[in-house]
Amino acid sequence: MSELEKVHAQIRKCRKCRLWKTRKHAVPGEGNPKAKIMFIGQAPGKTEDETGRPFVGRAGKLLTELLANVGLKREEVFITSVLRCFPPRNRMPKKDEINACNPYLKKQIAFIKPKTIVLLGNIAIKTVLGDIGKLEKIHGKKIKRNGITYIPTYHPAAGIRFPKLKKKIEMDFKTLLNQ
Repeated sequence: MSELEKVHAQIRKCRKCRLWKTRKHAVPGEGNPKAKIMFIGQAPGKTEDETGRPFVGRAGKLLTELLANVGLKREEVFITSVLRCFPPRNRMPKKDEINACNPYLKKQIAFIKPKTIVLLGNIAIKTVLGDIGKLEKIHGKKIKRNGITYIPTYHPAAGIRFPKLKKKIEMDFKTLLNQ
């Protein structure tokens, strides 16, 4: 079992916060363990909770489409979230839940060693990079830290709700090809 698989096994058994009591499945993430590009979202939704897989609901369908538009397949990248369990009623993650999951995210980044991390939405951006400014000002910008290029953008769910944001996400994804 690889180190990454060990982390995923720990996530599936995790009881570090209250969310384990209401989840059906923890969602460690999936994809290429040697991916050059990693995507980090906010938290699993209802469909993800039911399947144990990241980004498989409506937002996931849009993510898959966005990847295809820039010539990528889900199998080539690694996809995960800040939280690993579905927050009840899809509410915003709480600080203690983020803190409980963050060591898993740091280990995944360390084992995968991606060159680029796309941060999908404010929760992912603030968790990984801290408070670096308003999303409308920083989306699509390349931020380099510790040998990794970070690209903050809107969450695909926002693109579903707001067509203008979908166009911005599409442009931000095109930034991926201009490495």
